[in-house]
Amino acid sequence: MDNVTFRMDTVLSDVHLLLPNARHLMARLNAASQPGFAVFVSKFKILWDVEEKEPACTVPCPGGGEEDASAHRLCEGGEEDACAPRLCEGGEEGASPPRLCEGGEEDASPPRLCEGGEKDARAPRLCEGGEEDASPPRLCEGGEEDASPPRLCEGDEEDASPPRLSHTPLDDDGDLDVARRRPGDASSGWRRERVCPLILTQASGDAEDGCGEEDDGNEEDAPRQDIIRIEHTMATPLEDVGKQIWRGAFLLADFILSRPAEFAGATVLELGAGTGFTSVVMATQAKTVYCTDVGQDLLNMCQRNITINQHLTEAKASEVRVRQLDWMGNDFCTDAEEAFAWTEEEVAHLHDETSLIIAADVCYDDELTDALFRTLYRITSNLRKPSTLYLSIEKRLNFTLRHMEVTCEAYDHFRHCLQELGDMEDGRMQYRVERVLGPVPQFFQYERVEQLELWRVTANQK
Repeated sequence: MDNVTFRMDTVLSDVHLLLPNARHLMARLNAASQPGFAVFVSKFKILWDVEEKEPACTVPCPGGGEEDASAHRLCEGGEEDACAPRLCEGGEEGASPPRLCEGGEEDASPPRLCEGGEKDARAPRLCEGGEEDASPPRLCEGGEEDASPPRLCEGDEEDASPPRLSHTPLDDDGDLDVARRRPGDASSGWRRERVCPLILTQASGDAEDGCGEEDDGNEEDAPRQDIIRIEHTMATPLEDVGKQIWRGAFLLADFILSRPAEFAGATVLELGAGTGFTSVVMATQAKTVYCTDVGQDLLNMCQRNITINQHLTEAKASEVRVRQLDWMGNDFCTDAEEAFAWTEEEVAHLHDETSLIIAADVCYDDELTDALFRTLYRITSNLRKPSTLYLSIEKRLNFTLRHMEVTCEAYDHFRHCLQELGDMEDGRMQYRVERVLGPVPQFFQYERVEQLELWRVTANQK
């Protein structure tokens, strides 16, 4: 049971596959008791001390490019060093620094030229008097100076290109012979991370008590304001992908933490919340979060995640309510006999107070994407306040037999629905669609790939 069992319909999130140094502690088997789809608890640290890196300030460059003006080199005393500007983006070189002799005087000798009149960058620079500029000596293996005669270019000039090492080990074919570390050799202190998750131990606690993780008394297991613990699975069929954590959720969480003023005190609705990770992050900023999805097993998992991270919501006096919301339906489920049903008061509060709607990486099936946008229209058209929607998505490329090429059909359909929403003219609602550009600070450790996108939709009633 140490490794994930893959089948032809198994889906595995890159977050669980590539996350380094993660502690994946198995909490229990899922409802179907499938060993390959065991439920794990992972810890995700919020990097509160992250600093947003502003884009470099640029000034026009005569060469058509731009010179980076954010970090000019300075002379002693803090004055700008005008003798050594960096290269422009257009590739033109600014005034190069003068060559100096050993006494600090400027070398006035002309540079050596190659055939064709271009400057020979390999030739050693000379001081006045013809003495060679003292350059770093070439070293053999082991750090000893290479006393072999210098290599010469055409015209008997010394070749200053990187020297070849003496006694280089070569194999029978003349290739570089590299000594490889034997498997299991930990002398270097570095170990390769396993691709498959390792189950450390099975928890003895009750699976329904909120966490299911053994309390060994360590300080690390005590609730911390910078740690989010999430129950999730490592691999699922496509219909249960909500039980995993996806990179789109991390991107949206990063954006939430980078804009505290925008989300402070707000009432927020999350659609397709899955494990509830993004709702937990939102609860550190907002006042009320309606965390919604569909499916009894998934909503139970989501509720447990809200419970085990309650210390984060209590610190902010915020509240997360896990509720059922089926995009295929036409209304909120208010049947009191149904689990995670809405009350009439909650539906009224949602319509009166909600100003923000979020969804993280929920568009992977065209039918569900159509249902999502119908739900967005139905809800936003009944809100009393103007609302803003934030939708994150990862553009996934797949080879399809139908097209016999690499395509991204789910993403293309999502963009088509976005365009239709922005072009809608029904006399009742007006939507403005735009992609969120610019740097977003990264508060979580994950691979921020270029295929991740964040979109903003503003909704107003006419």
